[in-house]
Amino acid sequence: MLQIVVMIAGFILPKVMLTFYGSEINGLVSSITQFVLYLTLIEAGLSGATIYSLYKPLADNNKISINRVITAAKNFYYRIGFLFILLLIGGAILYPLFVQSDLLSSLEISLIFVVLGTNGILEFFTLAKYRALLTADQKTYVISIAGIVQTIINVIIIWSLSVSGFSIIIVRLVAIIAILVRSLILWIYCKIKYKYLDFSVEPDYSSLDKRKGALYFQIIGVVQIGSPVIIATIFLTLNDVSIYAVYYVVVGGISAILSIFTSGISAGFGDLITRGEKRSLKNAFQQFEYLYYMFITVVYSVMLFTFVPFVKIYTANADINYIYPALAILLTLNGYFYSLKTPYGMLTIAAGKYSESIFPITIQALLQIVIGSVLVLFLGLNGIIIGAIISNLYRVFEFVDFAPKHLIDYSFKDSLIMWIRSFVIFSILCIVLYFVPNNFITGYLSWLLYAIILVIISTFIVFVINAFADKNKLIGSLLRIKSIVKGK
Repeated sequence: MLQIVVMIAGFILPKVMLTFYGSEINGLVSSITQFVLYLTLIEAGLSGATIYSLYKPLADNNKISINRVITAAKNFYYRIGFLFILLLIGGAILYPLFVQSDLLSSLEISLIFVVLGTNGILEFFTLAKYRALLTADQKTYVISIAGIVQTIINVIIIWSLSVSGFSIIIVRLVAIIAILVRSLILWIYCKIKYKYLDFSVEPDYSSLDKRKGALYFQIIGVVQIGSPVIIATIFLTLNDVSIYAVYYVVVGGISAILSIFTSGISAGFGDLITRGEKRSLKNAFQQFEYLYYMFITVVYSVMLFTFVPFVKIYTANADINYIYPALAILLTLNGYFYSLKTPYGMLTIAAGKYSESIFPITIQALLQIVIGSVLVLFLGLNGIIIGAIISNLYRVFEFVDFAPKHLIDYSFKDSLIMWIRSFVIFSILCIVLYFVPNNFITGYLSWLLYAIILVIISTFIVFVINAFADKNKLIGSLLRIKSIVKGK
């Protein structure tokens, strides 16, 4: 439900920005958001390290150890919060020197920078420690409920104030209320659920020794999401940033849906690893991997053909041209290759294999930044995405060597077969869906009908081919879904 709400909000808010403030302001907000996201890297993987360190004491119901880990995390977050404030002020001063706007003064741009960064301040000082505890304890549904409330309030505030004609600075300032409400919900729940929480105990800083390793995973996550906007801001214009932001409405919506698979069950895999239940881990992971690849094959084949029609409807009457089919194709392929490695990336984090992954993820980040920065000079936005595709392909094939050694004890040949099968089916679907007419699309409802038709066709083909290719694994995976639905 959270991901659906986030996806809907992701469609609404950029449209509000385009309608009431124009492409330049939309690009500016998107650009600053990514710069602020980079500033949050000072967290240095603390969240991932905290979650990992809580698996064992939670499994053992060791309340003393839980309190010591959480207290250490809280102290770290407070220090980080003060440093973040200093970096935010520095960013607000420097950012206007590199970005030119015809609509806002340098002072107004600096104010927007500070306002958008306030969410990060509140995150460090109020929310982060509770979010880590709930994630490790497999209570992500509580985080989801709080997130739903926050997202809805955020949309209501931004939409209503924009319609009323308030400046973008006032709109974003008032929207801070949403994250305050989210923090309050999680604080109240943790006070009721974890009555034993005591932040006055001696902190166990040694429990967070994986913090530096976890930093690399945070960096690669931020690079994957944020570097296209950063590179576009440096080498292109705010209108180009706005174009990418609009296309990312679709990409972000798909990512939100796919993240259900990882954010909801990552802690479950971490629990199995901590308990040493290798057989259960192997069976659960293979079934998850199998279902996940089936799902992404359907999702990205449908995305490929619904992408541009959606953008045409979404940007009707916009002040600049937003129709770039090549960009849509490249973003779809990038999303597909990124998703191929997702199961192993999730398992890497659940297993705490941070230090073992330092070299490959560093190479991945460098590939995306360097290739994207070079190709943007010749191919614009398309060049940036090509850099991302190459970096993701590198990581996919790097897992062929990494996974059997560090993650799970079974032949990687099975995963390789599933990758090949998924790509072959994806190619077949692209050929089949190409012949489905879409000339009846005139608005959102007809677009939705077209998307549903493609989903039905794709799902049928994927199930038929997988049933013939590996009937037993399909049945086992479906039984797993049935048991999850029943809550077993």
